[in-house]
This record gives sequence, structure tokens and C-alpha cells, in this order.
Amino acid sequence: MNLKKAIFLIAIVAVAQLGYSQVREENFGPNSPDPIKQVQVYPNPAIEFLSLKFEAPQAKKIKLTVHNILGNTLEVETEIVDEYEIKVKVKELATGYYFVSVRDEQANLRGTYKFLKR
Repeated sequence: MNLKKAIFLIAIVAVAQLGYSQVREENFGPNSPDPIKQVQVYPNPAIEFLSLKFEAPQAKKIKLTVHNILGNTLEVETEIVDEYEIKVKVKELATGYYFVSVRDEQANLRGTYKFLKR
């Protein structure tokens, strides 16, 4: 009986490890969307405008917010250049570091990017 219990326990451990690696591959595999690759933020440092360029045509669906280093939300003008690009007017901001957050609930895209305003 002890041999049967030992074989049973080894089988359970093997199945548990197999299940874990399968879940891990689904969540962290190479096909998972990576928000950092989906959005390009440039120029950094920015002087007058900050551009956000998307790999997919989603600029019209994006909710964009700019925060200062303390986390306060700032009012900024934005312009949708086309379906792939949004320009943010940063000329009026004081010199320093800021964060721009982008969200698209439909595409499950969320990201926060740091930029320097000169």
C-alpha cells in the first residue's frame, strides 16, 4: 500500500507541475499583448508636443491623462493626428517629469509612460 500511495503522490505532483506551466505559458507567452510595444512616446524630452503612436488604429478610442510627479491630473490640449497618433501639447507645462497614462478598455491596453518636459 505504501508503494501505491507514493506513486499516486508522484502522479499528483507531476500533473500539478504540468498544469502550472500550461497556465504560465498562456499568461506570459510570446503572443501576450505588451502595452509597451503597442505605444511609442516621443520625443522624450519634449519641448512643445509629445506624440503617442499606436501600432493599431485606436487613437480615437484612447482615454489619455497627464499627471505631474505628485500625481495631480493636469489639463492639456490633445490633437488626434490620425487613427495611429495623438499629439499632446506640453508647451505650457513647467520643466520637469510627468506621466502620461493611456487606456483603451476595448483593446485591454493600459500603460503609463514617464516623460521629461524641457
